[in-house]
Amino acid sequence: MSQPKPLNLPFDPIDRAAESWRAHFGPSSAMAAVTSIMRAHQILLSQLDSLLKPYDLTFARYEALVLLTFSKTGALPLSKIGERLMVHPTSVTNTVDRLEKSGFVCRLPNPRDGRGVLAEITAAGKDVVRRATRDLMAAEFGLPMYAEDELHQMFELLRTLRIAAGDFAVPPMRQDEEHGGLL
Repeated sequence: MSQPKPLNLPFDPIDRAAESWRAHFGPSSAMAAVTSIMRAHQILLSQLDSLLKPYDLTFARYEALVLLTFSKTGALPLSKIGERLMVHPTSVTNTVDRLEKSGFVCRLPNPRDGRGVLAEITAAGKDVVRRATRDLMAAEFGLPMYAEDELHQMFELLRTLRIAAGDFAVPPMRQDEEHGGLL
């Protein structure tokens, strides 16, 4: 997998920034955590986009194709794609435009909504998802340095942030779940 050019700095710049932050402003844990997350995002996006480039995909376009692959009919309204991928309608339009140019999706009128449009994955789109997914899985999505339990823990920690941001509603716990399913 193509890696971004290593910086090879003689120190951790985020740790150094945290030290300065503490000296100037006070507690730095939140600043250091968010800065680390933002840097990790840059690193992962660069790695994944490099891996997907031979397929004429970016990670955003790949996600849209996977979403269509998971749908029952292989087609979804553009509004539903935006909702599921949590992106602005303009981003969905641009993504579908690029996928359509590559022959991976086609647009169809939405039979349930006379004004709406569906994006439908093509045979070429299904094939590219299969091949790109094979490569992403082989590269462990850029996270081979983590064990399975660490990946699960990372997911849960970031899920808390997504819940707090209102990404989705958390179903209320049933009484039997509240007590370990023993009731």
